[in-house]
Amino acid sequence: MEKRKLSFWQIWNMSFGFLGIQMGFALQNSNVSRIFQTLGANIDDIPILWVAAPLTGLIIQPIIGYFSDRTWTRLGRRKPYFLAGAILASAALFIMPNSPVLWFAAGMLWIMDASINVSMEPFRAFVGDNLPEKQRTMGFATQSFFIGIGAYVASKLPLILTHFDVKNTAPLGIIPDSVKYSFYIGGVAFIITVLWTVLTSKEYSPEELAAFEAHKADEFKKESHSPDWFAKNGASHLTKGLLFLAVSFIFSFAIYYYDLKKDLYVLSLGMIGLGGFAMVFSGLMQKSNKTNNGFVTIMNDFQFMPKIMKQLAWVQFFSWFALFSMWIYTTLAVTQHIYGTTDTTSEAYNTGANQVGEMFANYNLIAALAAFLLPLLAKVTSRKFTHFFALTVGGFGLISLYFIKEPTTFNIEWLPMIGVGIAWASILSIPYAMLSGALPSSKMGYYMGVFNFFIVIPQLVAASILGFLVSKFFNSEPIYALLIGGVSMIIAGIIALTINDKSKINIKQIIND
Repeated sequence: MEKRKLSFWQIWNMSFGFLGIQMGFALQNSNVSRIFQTLGANIDDIPILWVAAPLTGLIIQPIIGYFSDRTWTRLGRRKPYFLAGAILASAALFIMPNSPVLWFAAGMLWIMDASINVSMEPFRAFVGDNLPEKQRTMGFATQSFFIGIGAYVASKLPLILTHFDVKNTAPLGIIPDSVKYSFYIGGVAFIITVLWTVLTSKEYSPEELAAFEAHKADEFKKESHSPDWFAKNGASHLTKGLLFLAVSFIFSFAIYYYDLKKDLYVLSLGMIGLGGFAMVFSGLMQKSNKTNNGFVTIMNDFQFMPKIMKQLAWVQFFSWFALFSMWIYTTLAVTQHIYGTTDTTSEAYNTGANQVGEMFANYNLIAALAAFLLPLLAKVTSRKFTHFFALTVGGFGLISLYFIKEPTTFNIEWLPMIGVGIAWASILSIPYAMLSGALPSSKMGYYMGVFNFFIVIPQLVAASILGFLVSKFFNSEPIYALLIGGVSMIIAGIIALTINDKSKINIKQIIND
């Protein structure tokens, strides 16, 4: 028994919700630093204010994935999560630009990002659920196309509204109307596009999905582990967890004793400490034979993740570290390094900030076009070489911003962003195409959520250390954060060449399907 082949428009419909989801993300990525700075945040404090976004994803995505794997309602398996997240995210998009003070804006970022993650995570699993293996590359490419188009439109919205005489400046501490109305448009688009996918797409029942994989040797099928096995595994978790907690304590004490930047507590307590507590708790539960629960299942499945996921982890780490540095610091770098101002009320600052919107729009447009071209390169080379190439040109694109002295439309809005756009298209598709074939439908949502760890962890590391590095070693000049990001992306490309992925993309099959 095999999954039915879907038509182009069926794949289009099931991916259409990503258009609104990415509009929400793009508005967040290109405008939140501007909102924070407008409300009085110092440059050195911007990264720590962003920490809510990746930390939320770290917690939310595997949980949503785990429960969506086990959900079946009249609405479907993944669709209830699409819809709930869309309603909450749309509301947050309306509230965020009306934040009266900085702490409120930081809280709204947390809520908004959590809501977007609730919608986004099941969409990745949706492709694996509904498409046969030969159509999954097209499915992820279509998602990448909508991500690119949605982000392009959303990133340009403040500038488009400015052309229609919507005010792009405001008094001190007030968000400009061009930003506010952009968020309102994004909120409406989010709910409409997700509703379109919910209403036009069907899902296979859990019984049908099980039948599709009945003939496969599923290495992830639940094993009947003995109490001794759980006790031994629990002891291992307990030992590792205690080691993590010891490292967390020593690191945190060093931050306090040497009066280091407080952002580093995110790394010492928020990541190392939290991970240690989770492992200790898992160890104690398994040693007590309290194993029939979701938490222990999640911890053990993480331990026994597919080999290719482990290989992709480092590529993802350096890729997303670079992206997060770009999202946080591009507005600050362009306005200060190229336009020579940090005055958020000045025309030069807001011109530069809008130009960053153009840059982000352009790299997403390039990504939308590249999404269907990268398989051609993979056909004549390999997926890992294609990913190496894309990440390398993206890294050089970020580095090139350092050398711009006189901004023009071409040298700032297009030239650096061509490379970044190619890298973005590859990051959004090739790792998922490599991974999806190794995952069973019964754990597709969970492992796609776990894969998000390797997106979130580098963002948390970036939020923890970039402010420290920029203030300590680079005289608070944010352009150097982009240089660090560019080097990080090139490193990711080099590591991609080591992935053991022998699959090639059948471009004729993609075109025919």
